[in-house]
Amino acid sequence: MLSRHQDPIVAIATAPGRGAVGIVRVSSAQDLTPIVQALCGKTLKPREASYLPFRAADGEAIDQGLALLFPAPHSYTGEHVLELQAHGGPVVLQLLLARCMEAGTGMRMRLAEPGEFTQRAFLNGKLDLAQAEAVSDLIDASTEAAARSASRALAGALSGEVGELRDALIKLRMLVEATLDFPEEEIDFLQQADALGQLDRLHARLAAVLDRTQQGALLREGIKVVLAGQPNVGKSSLLNALAGAELAIVTPIPGTTRDKVSQTIQIEGVPLHISDTAGLRETEDEVERIGVARSWDAIADADVVLFLHDLSRIGQPDYEAEDRLINERLQGVDAGRILQVFNKADTAHGQDLAPGAVALSAKTGAGLSELRQRLLQQVGWHATPEGLFIARERHVQALKRTREHLELAKAVATQQPPALDLLAEELRLSHDALGEITGAFSADDLLGEIFSRFCIGK
Repeated sequence: MLSRHQDPIVAIATAPGRGAVGIVRVSSAQDLTPIVQALCGKTLKPREASYLPFRAADGEAIDQGLALLFPAPHSYTGEHVLELQAHGGPVVLQLLLARCMEAGTGMRMRLAEPGEFTQRAFLNGKLDLAQAEAVSDLIDASTEAAARSASRALAGALSGEVGELRDALIKLRMLVEATLDFPEEEIDFLQQADALGQLDRLHARLAAVLDRTQQGALLREGIKVVLAGQPNVGKSSLLNALAGAELAIVTPIPGTTRDKVSQTIQIEGVPLHISDTAGLRETEDEVERIGVARSWDAIADADVVLFLHDLSRIGQPDYEAEDRLINERLQGVDAGRILQVFNKADTAHGQDLAPGAVALSAKTGAGLSELRQRLLQQVGWHATPEGLFIARERHVQALKRTREHLELAKAVATQQPPALDLLAEELRLSHDALGEITGAFSADDLLGEIFSRFCIGK
């Protein structure tokens, strides 16, 4: 993948479709003077916008717009970058793109791959990997809180936290390695250097960063919520109430919902991907049976399962027997992911609910506020968006591996006598896991996976 890094690249950097302005972006480690002269017919002053015609090969103007040249290394990619800002018609932009390719034939100009401009920014040291990912997260942000948090991550909030952990870890590694290199000094390393104290403080700081990173991952990924239960317990009505729109058909007829209906809402800036599913029951209807099977698949993949009950039918033998069957099958689901919800509270009073259950009325809206807060609590959300940086699940997993190796390091350090070589190895592995976040230690296949998800032109 990296062998093509030296090729000049070009792409349309604005979204497909018509718009007031469209941008064609070129990046190259080589001098871009031939491209600039071919399209602009003049020398451009660095970082100064020039309004001029963009010329075709025969000298005819393709369009008129702004041209900006950013010489290396003072550019987004760290290479020479040319941006042509033209009218945002698809034909105009395709003509400019083709003209750039034509003018750059001798330079081996090619079309950019998804995320390749940001990838070059990472490879040239303009961004670390966490910041590069934040670029994509900022573009894809689905809530205001997610956008603000992605902006903080792009500015280096997550990278700064990881950098402080890395510096403390490096200091500890240096002390251990020095002791290994000079055993004749017979220094009681663990006591004089306060290795155990340093490990404890490092572990505490890591726990705080991990907690904030998990909150940031929730802000980015959102929460997958599935509404489950028997037919006619009010799943579709609850989806509509939470979404504030008539998304799902609601009728008194059992089995109205036969397939998954999904909607994304937000609570305190956290995206919730809510799915209404077919009522769970045995049925002879082939279409409904397929829907029920998909319901169970959705339940297995959910972060939170809202198991809905109908308060108006409590005490009915057939209804309670079906609820027990569903509950038995839910035994295979982590109990921490299931929230018991009793609907139709407006039609029943004085019912004793299980501890931790929520009573509400999807019809009147009573109890919805409590449900929203319980959903956030169920997944461990406790942060306020202010000051929070966005994060990804891979960041969380890297920090967890860092923690595991630090815990093993402490176990080694408390042995009598301590095996300093094993301690050094666990600290090294912890350092490597931490480095995966910012890209200090990254395999090419990981980079390919990350940048392939970017849009072309970014």
